[in-house]
Amino acid sequence: MSFLTLDLNLLRVFDAVMTEQNLTRAAGHLAMTQPAVSNAVKRLRESLGDELLIRTAYGVKPTPRAEALWPAVRQALAALEAAVMPETFDVSKAQATFRLAMADATAALWLPSLVRSIEKEAPGVNIRMVPLTTREPRPMLLRGDIDLAVGFFPGVAAQLSYETGSPIRHERLYSGEYVAVMRKNHPLAKDKLDLDAYCKSDHLLVSFSGRAHGLVDEALAQIGRERRILLTVNQFFTAGRVVANSDLVTVLPRHLIASTGAADALVWRELPFQLPAVHLDMLWHERDGRSPAHRWLRKNLEQMSAAAQKTLPQASEANVKMEKIA
Repeated sequence: MSFLTLDLNLLRVFDAVMTEQNLTRAAGHLAMTQPAVSNAVKRLRESLGDELLIRTAYGVKPTPRAEALWPAVRQALAALEAAVMPETFDVSKAQATFRLAMADATAALWLPSLVRSIEKEAPGVNIRMVPLTTREPRPMLLRGDIDLAVGFFPGVAAQLSYETGSPIRHERLYSGEYVAVMRKNHPLAKDKLDLDAYCKSDHLLVSFSGRAHGLVDEALAQIGRERRILLTVNQFFTAGRVVANSDLVTVLPRHLIASTGAADALVWRELPFQLPAVHLDMLWHERDGRSPAHRWLRKNLEQMSAAAQKTLPQASEANVKMEKIA
């Protein structure tokens, strides 16, 4: 095979198929028919002398040669795209609709600011919220069900950091801490939280799946302790309301207490055992990452995250004052 005789259009098809991991979705992205995409892949196979893409029940799986080739192809196409696209992007004239997946607490904290930004800067941008009911949003991104996922995805970001060839991109927005949360006049709110007293209490767990076992239970098991999960709920707002009106104790990321709608009736305490930090990550698909409108959206979320972190010390001081009054 001579590079001089290679049809460079085949590389665009190859990039789209690698990005989508599916011939039909790649065809839709390229405004081509599925047979045309299949024929292009066949021609590239013949030119390179490699199978490149193997069909599976869920789409296509790249061969080692394809995985090694894709980063160079993607980088070259991105450079060409940047060279021919307009250098300026006028967000005030942009027309776009984004589907975002967030937990209710994250949405409650960020959507008001995002809406204000859209009203002020981007009147042609629309947002459609999709329920986030999993800690693994990559299938939703791969299928094109959503354009962006924001939340705590244990293990996903770490895996993406060393995984090569994945079309999923990620950015860390915030790293915080878990705390024990209870009603203002709860018996455990009077002093430093004790491990025995904590384990003897009844607990509420925020669980998207309804499974009564989480990160806290794993940490307790490592030190030979356990707790009783009296109630599981799938929304942080519900968790705040229930805890504020009962003797249940829950564990929440400290930055999400304000989103429960019951922050004035709640106090938090440091946990009497160690938990890993809670991370807020933003995930998106490579196919969307090149869009100027999508970049504008991500930039806004970055700025909102930075602004939210500045308010956390104030929230901590307010909590301490409230505890002293209690």
